[in-house]
Amino acid sequence: MKEWLTTSVMGNELWRVLALLAGVLGGLVAGRLVRHYLEKTAVYLDAHGRKVRGAVFHSLAKAALPALFIWGLALGVNTLILGDRFGPWMSSGLDVLGILAVGYLVYCLIDVADEWLRGWASQSSSKLNDMLVPMVSKSLRVTLIILVIVQIAQALSDKPVSSILAGLGIGSLAVALAAKDTIANFFGSLVILADKPFELGERIKVGAADGVVEQLGFRSTRLRTLEGHLVSIPNGELANQTIENIAKRPHFRRIANLTITYDTPPEKVREALEIAQDVLKDHEGMHPDFPPRVFFNEFNSTSLNLFMIYWYHPADFWKYMAFTEKVNLELLRRFNEAGIEFAFPTQTLYLAGDPARPLNIGGLPEGHPVG
Repeated sequence: MKEWLTTSVMGNELWRVLALLAGVLGGLVAGRLVRHYLEKTAVYLDAHGRKVRGAVFHSLAKAALPALFIWGLALGVNTLILGDRFGPWMSSGLDVLGILAVGYLVYCLIDVADEWLRGWASQSSSKLNDMLVPMVSKSLRVTLIILVIVQIAQALSDKPVSSILAGLGIGSLAVALAAKDTIANFFGSLVILADKPFELGERIKVGAADGVVEQLGFRSTRLRTLEGHLVSIPNGELANQTIENIAKRPHFRRIANLTITYDTPPEKVREALEIAQDVLKDHEGMHPDFPPRVFFNEFNSTSLNLFMIYWYHPADFWKYMAFTEKVNLELLRRFNEAGIEFAFPTQTLYLAGDPARPLNIGGLPEGHPVG
C-alpha cells in the first residue's frame, strides 16, 4: 500500500512537471505562430498603404511571443503544488511577469500612435510637427515605463499606489536637484518648440556651429555641419543663444568692387558704369523691390572704384553661384572689348632728371648744381 501511494505521488508530481513544460512549450509555439500570422498581415496592410493598421499588427506581433510565453508559464506553474515558502514568491514573480508583458504590449502599441502622428505631420506644411512626433513618442514611452515601475513596486510591496507615489515624489525632488541641467535642457526644448526659431532640415548658425538641424530632442539639438560632423547642442544653452536661421533668408546679396586704373579717362569710366548696369539690367533672380545698383564711389590708393551690388532670388546657393560666374565673365569680356583695364596694386617711382618732373632740393633754383 505504501509503495502504491509513493508511486501515485511520484506520478502526480511527474504529471505536474510535464504540465509545466507543456505550458511553456505551448506558449512558445503559440507565440511564434501568432507572431508569424500577424507579421504577414502587417506586411500585406503596409503594401496596400494602410500604414496605421499595419503598425497595429506589427506591434501585436512583437508582443505576441513574450505575452503567450508568460501565459503558458503561468498555466504550467498553477499546476504545481508549492509550499508556503515558495508559493508567495512564485505568485509575486508571475504578477511581475504579467505586468511586464502588458507593459511591453502597450509599449509596442505606442508605435501605432507614432505612425499616426507621422502621417498627420506629413500633411502639414510646417516641419514643426515633424519635431513634435519623436518628442511625443518619447514622452509616452517614459510615462509608460514609470507606470510599469509603480505597478511592479505595488505588486512586490502590497502597498497602496498613493504611498508609492509619495515616495517617488520625495525621490523626484532629490533627482531634480541633482539633475538641474537636464531639467533646464527639457524646458529649453519647450521654449524652442514654442518660439519656433528653426525647423527640421533648416540650416542654422549658433555660435561656432553652422549646420542643418537633424533632430530636436528633450536634451539636445543635433546639427550636421557642412564638414559632415554631428554637433549636439544642449537645449538649455540653445534657448539662450542668438540663432541665425540661414535657411529662412529670402535672397543672396552680392557686393563687389570693380577697380579700374587711374589713367582711365572720365568717358571710359562712364562707359564702365553703363556696361555694369547693362549686364545687371532685369537680371535673372531680380526682385522688383531690389534693383541692382552701380556707382563710381571711391578714389582708392591704386585704382578707381566702381561699387556694384545686386540681390538674387530665391536663396538657391548653386543657382546664385552660376549667375555670379555668368556676370563675372560678361563683365570681363565687355571691359576687354572696351579697352577698360582692371587695376591691380602698383607703385610709381619718379626719378631725378625726369624733365616732366624736375627735382628741387632745399629750395635751390632750377638748374643749380647740387654739392
